[in-house]
Amino acid sequence: MKETAAAAGIPVCTPERVKDSAFIEELKRIPCDVIVVVAFGQILPREVLDYPRYGCINIHASLLPRWRGAAPMQWAILAGDKKTGLTAMQMDEGLDTGDMLLKKEVDIEPDETGESLHDKLAALGSGLLLETLSLAEAGRLEPVPQEGESTYASMLKKDMGRADWGQDAEKIERYIRGLNSWPGVFTGLRGKKLKLWRAAVSPEETGEEPGTIVDVAKNGFTVQTGKGCLTLLEVQLEGKKRMDAASFLRGVSVEKGEILCL
Repeated sequence: MKETAAAAGIPVCTPERVKDSAFIEELKRIPCDVIVVVAFGQILPREVLDYPRYGCINIHASLLPRWRGAAPMQWAILAGDKKTGLTAMQMDEGLDTGDMLLKKEVDIEPDETGESLHDKLAALGSGLLLETLSLAEAGRLEPVPQEGESTYASMLKKDMGRADWGQDAEKIERYIRGLNSWPGVFTGLRGKKLKLWRAAVSPEETGEEPGTIVDVAKNGFTVQTGKGCLTLLEVQLEGKKRMDAASFLRGVSVEKGEILCL
């Protein structure tokens, strides 16, 4: 956006803190009908919120009030939600607490990843924004206060990706998808980091310790978890490229009974 604006001769400000008085003074020298906010990691002060004619409008990647906060797309997958979407919101001084203006709903597919969901919602976001601005200009927006239970979608951290084989196979599989592509879910194989890109859940129980490889087949290898098993279908060994498990197993001899840990 900055490069496009600069090429068009549009001034670009990049304040470290949006609450700085110098930035607010600079902003108020610009005739402004509306401020649009997308993926901006700071809370706008009241002085900024009240400045534009139509206030500040945010496109938030959740069906509010379900997920507020920094990583709503990923947390929707981690939690096993079946649907999510976008909400155009009139911003206030809270964290994603403003009145809702418009929504677009999408299904979370069984193989949905954090990356694919991001791309899906990004493709819808511009249309939702333009529709919201058109309705605002026509005076046809009907703000709806947020009601019902909300959940905080905290910022993703690298250590969230460490595979806990004591958890249910279904939960681990959701984390593999939801944390794709960052930070990704990882474990260890013979002292090396093994990143897990794709897996399938099996309800079978083997009685083995969680983290134990219980089966090695042509197209994948299966690990016992705290509940059920997980067949790893796409992996990446430290220092190697990402590959399907069949290709991986042709180059690395994985043995039944080995334990994955890091």
